[in-house]
Amino acid sequence: MTVKKLATSTLGCKVNQYDTDSVITQFLARGYKVVDFNEKADVYLINTCTVTNLGDRKSRQMIRRAHKNNPLAKVVVMGCLAQMAPDEILDIEGVDLIVGTDGRGQIVDKIESFNEADVDSTVKDIFEVTEFEDLPTLDFSGRTRASLKIQDGCNQFCTYCRVPFARGRSRSRRPDSVLRQVERIVAEGYREIVLTGIHLGFYGKDLDSSISLTEIVRDVTQVEGLLRLRIGSVEPNEFTDELIDLVANNPVLCRHVHLPLQSGSDAILSKMKRSYSRAEFLEVARKVKQAIPDVGLTTDIMVGFPGETEEDFQQTLDLMQEVGFSKIHVFKYSKREGTRAAKFTQQVPGNIKEIRSKRLIEKGNALALVFHQSFIGNEVEVLVEQVNNGQAMGHTDNYMRVVFDFESEADPVGKIMKIRVQSADSHDLKGHLVSP
Repeated sequence: MTVKKLATSTLGCKVNQYDTDSVITQFLARGYKVVDFNEKADVYLINTCTVTNLGDRKSRQMIRRAHKNNPLAKVVVMGCLAQMAPDEILDIEGVDLIVGTDGRGQIVDKIESFNEADVDSTVKDIFEVTEFEDLPTLDFSGRTRASLKIQDGCNQFCTYCRVPFARGRSRSRRPDSVLRQVERIVAEGYREIVLTGIHLGFYGKDLDSSISLTEIVRDVTQVEGLLRLRIGSVEPNEFTDELIDLVANNPVLCRHVHLPLQSGSDAILSKMKRSYSRAEFLEVARKVKQAIPDVGLTTDIMVGFPGETEEDFQQTLDLMQEVGFSKIHVFKYSKREGTRAAKFTQQVPGNIKEIRSKRLIEKGNALALVFHQSFIGNEVEVLVEQVNNGQAMGHTDNYMRVVFDFESEADPVGKIMKIRVQSADSHDLKGHLVSP
């Protein structure tokens, strides 16, 4: 019997990767084998992104590449771009099935029942969806940490963002399901779990139990055998004092806090419809750094939002310096159809965005260097993720990448090892093994 082959491509965020993995699990259960996207497959699954124009373009490129790889294959397109523009996707040659950001549990059944000429779209109004889609336990083959999506959708409606229109309103995974999934992941041998979501701070607000993010995080840390729990991105105004205290005092929780900044200018934050001011962000960051020693404080920053002046941009640089982030993710504003910001005047020219982006990245690298060098001479605990040519690599709980020599025939992947840091640059720490 010939084994059917599945190839996947995921654009965008970690939540998208989780959704892809959930669908892969269903195909594996039906006997499919997962192969590289460049190989000839029977089914190609493309999970799309629509956060930026570049995400749209890359998504379409991967759809066309799938059809080129095997014109006879079934091509399934899911995710945010599929949700936002199903008719446009349907016009791309070779597409067989379009699924948005819900109903992903039906994909295998649909494909298995398709005749050669069948084409279908299951996309519906995402704002009619009120329940979290509880997809099956994932197969985390070859990975050292597992992601678990506990929330979907967004109620924020920032003026630049299409995500609420693609993902719908906030929906939470029920606590009993969260804990079952965590227990299964731990039973598979994983040492670290990352809790993810689109608007993670809104977890539980739609549930009858009214459980909060802090409460579900506390419950998860009590699962026997879990060594590390990492919390995904949480809005600054939703990272409560209770959550800070929990991260500071619970040894299972990673000392890593991701607070999306977007801008250090109150004028720009207001135009973005963010739910905090510059001063409020600084206060939360101060509390985090005061309560959690050696915390890795990371962020996202947008450059070139409509109306951003050089003074606004300088305020962002100044805030970066004052906070002392350990790592930043920089992205340039992208004009998205259907958002309010797309109609704003004073659109920033592309060359200015590029210059500001480079300046932010340079500043971010300088701050990362300072943070990393502060650990030289110290011992850190590293979850080993891979070994190549006698060098092992992994991450600390505060999200620093560490590289060290490892010549033993024993397999260290998935183990937590103590490393003494000898040197550091803006990207990595380098050291030697103290003890396994």
